[in-house]
Parts: sequence; C-alpha cells; structure tokens
Amino acid sequence: MKMKHIIKGLPVVLLLTSCVVGKKYAGTPLDMPEKYRSAQVTVTADTVLLPWKTFFKDPVLTGLIEKALAKNSDIQVAMLNMQQLELAYKQAKLGLLPTLDFSAGASRTWLSKNSLNGSLSDQFIGTSYMDDYNATIRLSWEADIWGKVKMQKDEARANFFAQKENLSALKTRIIAQVAQAYYNLVTLDEQLKVAERNVILGDSTLRMIRLQYNSAQVSSLGVDQAEAQKKTAELLVPLAKQQIAAQENALRILCGEFPDSVTRTNSLSAAMPESVFGEGVPAALLSRRPDVKAAEYAIMAANSRTGLAKANMYPTLSITPSIGTNAFLFNKWFDLPGSIVKTLGANLAQPIFQKKQLKTAYEVAKLEQEKAAVQFRLSVMTAVGEVSDALAKSKAADERMQLAAQKTASLSKATNDAMLLYKSGMATYLDVITAQNNALQNELEAISIRKDKLDAITELYRALGGGVEP
Repeated sequence: MKMKHIIKGLPVVLLLTSCVVGKKYAGTPLDMPEKYRSAQVTVTADTVLLPWKTFFKDPVLTGLIEKALAKNSDIQVAMLNMQQLELAYKQAKLGLLPTLDFSAGASRTWLSKNSLNGSLSDQFIGTSYMDDYNATIRLSWEADIWGKVKMQKDEARANFFAQKENLSALKTRIIAQVAQAYYNLVTLDEQLKVAERNVILGDSTLRMIRLQYNSAQVSSLGVDQAEAQKKTAELLVPLAKQQIAAQENALRILCGEFPDSVTRTNSLSAAMPESVFGEGVPAALLSRRPDVKAAEYAIMAANSRTGLAKANMYPTLSITPSIGTNAFLFNKWFDLPGSIVKTLGANLAQPIFQKKQLKTAYEVAKLEQEKAAVQFRLSVMTAVGEVSDALAKSKAADERMQLAAQKTASLSKATNDAMLLYKSGMATYLDVITAQNNALQNELEAISIRKDKLDAITELYRALGGGVEP
C-alpha cells in the first residue's frame, strides 16, 4: 500500500469511528404497585429519611455508629474495591489515546565470508562484522470504528457507580446492625433488672412462707414451691449476664474494635428513635435504595459488555507510524538527516474463523444482560417486600405493646391482691407464686415486644434506603 493511499484513507477512518454497534441502555420497565401492602400506613422517601445522626437520638448509639463507619472491616474492604474501580474508570477514559514507545539498541554480527553480506562487508566496510545502531519512536493507534472505547468507558463508569451504591448499601446495613445490636444489649439489661427484682421479690415471699411453715400454717410443699419460684428468677440472672457479654463482644467487633464492655443508656425508652412516617408510593424506593440503584448500574455494565462482544466480531484498523535513526557506524548514528528512517503502516484485521468463539461470547453477554435485568427486578420486589414487612412488624408491635401494657396492669393488680389475700388467709401460697410467675413472664415479654418495635423502626429505616451521608 502506498503512503499517499494511507494518508487519503485517514478521513474515512475518522468517519468510521463514529459508528457504534452497541445499543444504548434505555431503562428496564417495571410494573410497580401503587401502594404498599399495608394500605393503612405508607411511607415517603423525601420527608422521612433523615441522616442517621438525626434519626437516631441516643448519643451513645450515634458514637458507636461513627466508630463502625470508620473502622468496620467490611466497609474498609468495600472502599478499597471502589478505589480499584475508580482507577479502572480513569484508565478507560484514556482509551482513545494512542500509545507511544521508544526503543534504542545496538548489535554486531560476524558474517560468513562465503555469504553475499559477508563479501560486501569486506569490500565496503573493510571489517568481518557489521554493526547496527537504531533508535525508534513508534506510535500505535487503533481506530475506534465501532465505539469500543465508549462502551469500555461506560462499563467502567457503571461498575464504579455500582460499587459506590453498594458501599452506601453496606454502610446502611452496618448502621442498622449496630442499632439493633445496641437495642438488644439494652433489652438484655432490662431483662436482667427484671430478673434481679423478681429474685428480691421471691426472697421476700420465701421468708414469709417459711415463717408460716414454722408456725405450722403451711406445709413444706409451700416452702419448696416458693424456693423453686425464686430459683426460676435466679436462673435468668447468669443467662442474661452471659448474653450481655456476648452481645457486647459482637457489637465491639462490628465497630472494628476488640471485644470489651460497651457503655449504653439505661432504658429502651431513652433509646427509641422517632417513627413518624407520611404517605408515599413504592416507586420512591428507586431513588433511595442504593442496592436497587446498584442493580440497575449492573444492567448498564452488562449492556456495554454486550456491545463490546458484538464489536469484537467486526474488523479492526490500526495505524503505526514510527520515526528514528539507523546507521552501521556509531559516529553516524545521529548524523541527521542522513540517518533518519520513517515508517507508516496500517493494518486491517477481520476475524474469519474463530470456532464460533466470538459469536458464543456475544450470546453469553446477552444472557448475562438478561440475568442482570432479572436481578434488578428482583431487587425492586425485595425492596418493596422489606418495607411492607417492616411496616407490618411495626404495626403489630404497637398493638402488642398496648395489649402488654393492659396485661401488665392486670397482673400487677393480681400480684398485689394475691399477696393481701394470702396474708389475710383468703388465698393459698400457690396463688401468690402463680401470680408472681405470670408477672415475671409478662415483664420479660413486654421488654421483648419493645425490642421488636425498635427493630421494626430500624429495619424500616434501612429498607427505605437509610440516610447515609455521601
């Protein structure tokens, strides 16, 4: 190919670089419901979702969340992954730039005297060897005929932002886990207090029954029953302490620290965040849930990979101009312009027979894109389901808390009445023990219900996308 033909063909090459074989991502259609399953209570992503420092009121809890966001191992690994993808994105943006290489070298060849080169060397150079000195600057550029560079850049960009959204989702999940672990710790504290109070109450009841036993008013069975009731409360104390220690260790590890004790508030009521939710529609999740947005970025990346796989089946054109110096004598190596050597090359490559590898790769890429779309729809359905579950759990917890409060009032009165009747001889010791046992179980159940309410609020906060600062 003559040099002038190559030069004349450059405008055509530049025009072909505007051709793109991949399809632009146009979004994935979703048939979103108009409301959540709990029609009585809905939520809004614009007015409810607050930064976690505003949503969680307990200063001790916010301090633990800050530690977790700064030191949690999973978050640190995710941030390193994002830095890797950021470097890949920056590299992909340089895809249109040519590569430039420099090489320099010298060689000496002892030629055969019976060869043509050997005889010419003796005749013209007067030596039995031939030197070669060269220095070359070579430019290589592949014409982006089918828009490969743009698709590579789009894929890298989608991967980067997907990882960014995954990092936000991870932070939101860590915030919820820290909050729920903290609430569980406070719950265990309250259960321990209830157990200790019942130990004291059981001891008082046991002393009273023993006095009556000594005066022959009750049998030894009454003493045994009272002691068993006291032991029931006492058994809860070491179990609660064991669970408290385990929860403290787990919470410290979640915050990126070695196991140790954890400072916390004195009651669940003081730790309760606000749970005021307005009205909204599930479609708002698409703008809030980072995992949903990450799933859509995954489709974008898969779409770009599909386009790249298709482009690999089309011809490629590369241009490699070079300029340098070449001489057989060292003192003439850089004797310009006599030692200058120039080259301009163009290469057109078209895959012909690749054992259907390129077509198979394209078909696989299309299937991967379809899988990403299915995963995206699943992530949206999961998000709507999680919000619905949290709403139902929160509503049920409210109803259970009201019933537990009424039950507590009834059992408290029953316990006092049983004690008064027993002292006046109108009730048996079994009535007292039964009333105390029922009150103990109800107190523990009421604490557990309050914990369920806190978990529901926290889970709803996470399910709606959380409020992690960028």
